[in-house]
Amino acid sequence: MSLEPPATEELQKETGLAAAKARPLAALRHRNFRIYWAGQAVSLVGTWIQNVALAWLVLELTDSAFLLGLVGAAHFAPVLSFTLLGGVIADRFARRRLIIVTQTGLMLVALTLGFLTFTGLVEYWHVLVLAFLVGMAGAVDIPARQSFLVELVGREDLMNAIALHSSVFNAARFVGPAVGGLLIASFSLPVCFFVNGFSFLAVLVGLLLIRTADRPADGRDLKKVWAEIGEGLAYIRNTGTVLYPILLMAGLSLFAFNFNVLVPVYAREVLHQGAEGFGFLMGAHGLGALLGAFYLAYVSHWGPRTQLLVAGAAGLCLAQLALVPVGLCWLAWLLLLCAGLAMMVFAGLVNTTVQLAVPDRLRGRVMSVYSLVFLGMMPFGNLLAGTVARFWGAPAGFALGAVLGLVCLALLCGRLVSEAATGKERKRTDVVG
Repeated sequence: MSLEPPATEELQKETGLAAAKARPLAALRHRNFRIYWAGQAVSLVGTWIQNVALAWLVLELTDSAFLLGLVGAAHFAPVLSFTLLGGVIADRFARRRLIIVTQTGLMLVALTLGFLTFTGLVEYWHVLVLAFLVGMAGAVDIPARQSFLVELVGREDLMNAIALHSSVFNAARFVGPAVGGLLIASFSLPVCFFVNGFSFLAVLVGLLLIRTADRPADGRDLKKVWAEIGEGLAYIRNTGTVLYPILLMAGLSLFAFNFNVLVPVYAREVLHQGAEGFGFLMGAHGLGALLGAFYLAYVSHWGPRTQLLVAGAAGLCLAQLALVPVGLCWLAWLLLLCAGLAMMVFAGLVNTTVQLAVPDRLRGRVMSVYSLVFLGMMPFGNLLAGTVARFWGAPAGFALGAVLGLVCLALLCGRLVSEAATGKERKRTDVVG
């Protein structure tokens, strides 16, 4: 498929794509999005600081890669179990108010972690329980936030908003781990948790300042929940341009997204790094993802490109495979940067493809499925990666995940290209008609 924009102005208008001129900051012309974006910029840095601190805390408490993987499983298991219900909730209630509730809950969890570590009372089971509570909040928060973007910018600038939202998320992936490593080395673990807790104030204040038409709660019978979930699943099953990217996302999320488990073990056992070095390694992954998000924002006027989606998936797996024999910190840093860039290109294009295809009335439910495969597969992936790293080391974990990810890509690549070509031809036919 070509990287050139669609050939005609009529087709651009019909498919919702902008003119050939790039507008990488188009979504920021909307006041509501600017406020939301700024709040997320602060809060997400705090979240990544906490992610680094939590991983290091578990290793200090247990010295076990397997138990670290179990914490990841406790975090993401509720996403696997309850995100579909969360999508129904996001379609029934005012999303802005839902996000306020879930973000408040996440703030309280962070402050609780800070208190427990500061007082020296923290135990491994505390971490497991709090990780599970974070997952429960995320089961509602993630589909609500994903489907909230269209309320902030409308459909015209939706793709650009997705890319800019991803850019601030991945800027935090770059800044947060590095800052987290420095805070652990210079101060202590509790500082990281308190910083994250107070960072939620930025997003909460922003949500209170945003002016949207909050719809009243939907009074539909709760007995119809499964029917509504089924409607969303049926749409995905019958829409190949959505189904196959989501299936590929499921495979890579399971096998190739396990950096949170493998990198801390890799940093300690292979590269012989402490908390600061671990933080900079995770920061490299975040910097690569940030560069990928900036690229997607710049080309958002073109619309999603299947060849880039495939290239991102392949690049992610190959970068991990290249990490296996590496024992040099600078080379590992560079490869993690490449892995982060490829991962962002892949994930951003899957998100964009789904968001542009889904009708508004199904948005919450379809995005809950996207969230389910993006995050809900990670409990199994974390356990697999943690187990492999425990018995054979982190390089073996990277190798197995990369090979299985490439197998998933090989199985689905033809379907992705075929469905993209069919969808493109259908749009051309509609314009001519």
